[in-house]
Amino acid sequence: MTSFDFIIIGAGSAGCVLANRLTADGRYNVLVVEAGGSDRRLWIQVPIGYGKTFFDRRVNWAYETESVSGLNDRKIYWPRGRVLGGSSSINASVYLRGLPEDFDDWRDMGNAGWGWADVEPYFNRSTHFTDRQGRRTGEGPLAVSEITDQAHPLKQYFFDAAKEIALPRTDDMNGPAPEGVGLYQINVRNGRRCSAADAFLRPAMRRPNLKVETDALVTRILIDSRRAVGIEYRRDGQTHRAMARAEVIVSGGAVNTPQLLQLSGIGPAEVLRRHGIDIITENAAIGGNLQDHLAMTYSYKSRQRTLNNELRPLFGRLRAGLRYVATRRGPLSLSVNQCGGFVRSQPQAARPDLQLYFNPITYSPVGRGGARRYEIDPFPGFILCFQPCRPTSRGRIDLRNSAPESPPLIHPNYLATNEDAAKAIAGGRLIQRIEATRAFQSLIEEPLPPALAGLSDEEILEDFRNRASTCYHPTSTCRMGRLPGEAGVDANLLVFGIDRLRVVDASVFPAVTSGNTNAPTIMVAEKASELILRRAANG
Repeated sequence: MTSFDFIIIGAGSAGCVLANRLTADGRYNVLVVEAGGSDRRLWIQVPIGYGKTFFDRRVNWAYETESVSGLNDRKIYWPRGRVLGGSSSINASVYLRGLPEDFDDWRDMGNAGWGWADVEPYFNRSTHFTDRQGRRTGEGPLAVSEITDQAHPLKQYFFDAAKEIALPRTDDMNGPAPEGVGLYQINVRNGRRCSAADAFLRPAMRRPNLKVETDALVTRILIDSRRAVGIEYRRDGQTHRAMARAEVIVSGGAVNTPQLLQLSGIGPAEVLRRHGIDIITENAAIGGNLQDHLAMTYSYKSRQRTLNNELRPLFGRLRAGLRYVATRRGPLSLSVNQCGGFVRSQPQAARPDLQLYFNPITYSPVGRGGARRYEIDPFPGFILCFQPCRPTSRGRIDLRNSAPESPPLIHPNYLATNEDAAKAIAGGRLIQRIEATRAFQSLIEEPLPPALAGLSDEEILEDFRNRASTCYHPTSTCRMGRLPGEAGVDANLLVFGIDRLRVVDASVFPAVTSGNTNAPTIMVAEKASELILRRAANG
């Protein structure tokens, strides 16, 4: 048994930030325990390689939801990172802070200190930005770069179509005017993925006061007299204990964090009793309030060349590979999510309510079970995709049984409200308008079935129920708030009813942000590190 000042459970986006910030001045000893292994894998380091890790159980929890009634009883595949860097090691590398109003909403829900003016400095502290001329601004560890000079030429059709239907244009979705379509910024440095592990954890691993245990599954938090005192975990077939002098910090993400808290006796009483777990503190919000973005994709055959032409043929893949090895440039150095933006489904919408994606590639899943993978389609193709920004449906994640290695029950409760159904229709209507523009009619050879043009509202919604899937942004399963039962943690991210236990990850979001969730998760960890160090300094 060993003892540390802080124990961090999970080396995902938040855990990596905490490991760096809590060890920076050398005063505190920190243990990080991660269920997955090393991120030193080719398809993690190559930015476009996330398609290769999408089904790879060596680095991916590969969860599946329970049947979703709102999606015609389909089960939805949920990839989540099980590796150093967590989901930042297997995502599409898009860096998107969200809209400033998202965080003002958090503040107005009763979370003082979490408005946009409060959190913007933590976004800035975490990053450095490299523009198209190679000029760098900011001193944060996380690399954010523009792709202007490498974006696929097909982008101009998307921008021309947006202009035809009066969608605004923005040069910086993370800047002062984020509304509109433009090029996404990505977490890539010198042609390689810059995950949270690359940016924050690996520099910290050189410090003698940080210990990182990989391939180690935490089975419970040790609690004595309603105080977190340590953890129990399994590694190499052995059970180990580690004790915390200051705090235990759970950074397992929106799925694993509520699962571990419930295994430790913190959660809904009926769930804990059902699985024979002693109740330490009852809180129905642990596992509740789950939110996620649903994405709907429409695919088209193209009259112009796309990435399919470059990356489907063997010779094209070899050429792209050689270019990448020699220069760290080309399609392998980019995300497939190149264009998109925050837009209003209708001009009268109070604020942007849809996020768009335009990808110059199409691909299809092949195989079954552990052999599943994506293959690029054998024809030039592209994708239009939308996700409603602020879903109102909320679901739950609860224990399946008392075995820590068992996946939890995931009930996302997608499309459970009339408002969410209306947004699904509004998104389909907007894509209809985009594909009907002169720009896109000159580009589209034919839509891949089912074709969207001509569908009624009812048919758009039914298609959405049949085909929509997660955009991999689960949040809020231990959301912050003012009262236990309504929330899992307070505005300082401390778990209600248990001293010295804190949650720092996307599960504390009061509500899902409008866009991709990795950047705001890193922001939460930056702010949390200050809260943790301040409390430690004050004894």
